[in-house]
Amino acid sequence: MPPFYRARFRPATIVAAGPNDLGLLLQSVPEKDGSTIVLPGRQCPDIERIMRIPFSRTFLLTALAATVAALPLAAPRAQDGAAFTVAETGRGYARLQDAVDAIGGRSATIVIAPGRYRQCAVQQAGRISFVAEQPGTAIFDRAACEGKAALVLRGRSAEVRGVTFRNISVDDGNGAGIRLEQGDLTVSQSWFADSQQGILTADDPNSSIVIDKTTFSGLGTCEHSAGCAHSIYIGDYGLLRVTNSRFERGTGGHYLKARAGKVEIVSNSFDDSNGRATNYMIDLPAGATGRIEGNWFVQGRDKENYSVFIAIGAEELWHESDGLAISGNVARFVPGLRRSSAFIGDWTGHRLVIGENELAPGIKRFEAR
Repeated sequence: MPPFYRARFRPATIVAAGPNDLGLLLQSVPEKDGSTIVLPGRQCPDIERIMRIPFSRTFLLTALAATVAALPLAAPRAQDGAAFTVAETGRGYARLQDAVDAIGGRSATIVIAPGRYRQCAVQQAGRISFVAEQPGTAIFDRAACEGKAALVLRGRSAEVRGVTFRNISVDDGNGAGIRLEQGDLTVSQSWFADSQQGILTADDPNSSIVIDKTTFSGLGTCEHSAGCAHSIYIGDYGLLRVTNSRFERGTGGHYLKARAGKVEIVSNSFDDSNGRATNYMIDLPAGATGRIEGNWFVQGRDKENYSVFIAIGAEELWHESDGLAISGNVARFVPGLRRSSAFIGDWTGHRLVIGENELAPGIKRFEAR
């Protein structure tokens, strides 16, 4: 089980806590604002730092529900001695690409044994699930296929669960953990760290991307001729859903950039307190419908562009944004920082539905661009 954060609210500090069982978690349900709750941890080496998050009891109860849902499900087991096992056949492989090729156009699950792998793979067809036998222990490090990513996906669909991607870089600056070229993608309980990009996709308006309980750390760059890379950069997909995930310590570009026609960005944290030369928290440059709800944002000092937290339609408009709902979010600056910024910057002129959001002094609710 991952480490836990112990959080004390209104105001709050988060400090590292030792492993806790579910009983302790359930005992910590707050009776009122200002109580204590235990939240599920991510692989965040700098979690010992103090942060302030003035949330209410309603938020705590929501967090508790997410915590219980976040407890890892039992994963299939790898074949003894094999790095990669096709669960349906029980056959093991030393190379991930061999396991992928063995599945071909079928549907199957590859169970990945604990280890650090300097390997990559290209999925050409079929429906493949890449599942870590133990979440967080299967690490793909410093290898990219086709000069793109650790996993290049162009089959009918793919799932990635419990896998870590680290130190992925390529010559054009777009090295990613996952390069999605077509089809549906589901990512959960995974970690993308210290690479040029976390997830980069092409366009597929008939497909969906779902990301849940995943951490994006130390990603992004604007130092190459191909343009900026971002923690997540999604093309023109039908739906992008990002929930219960964490974005932190960006190193350039935006934390989440997407040209999807519909977005659901719900219950995530965007922690820019240790970011370097970053830009927007969320950039929807082509417009979008959907909702941005229940997220927590903290803007750091080292920004390339601090004028806006959420940007809507800043480039060529491909989609209507009428009805895009933005509510229930919390936005702050790091302690001691004073500046002026807009929570929402809108280039579309469409009818956004902006509800109540908790904004720190210096953050404007809305700004037409």
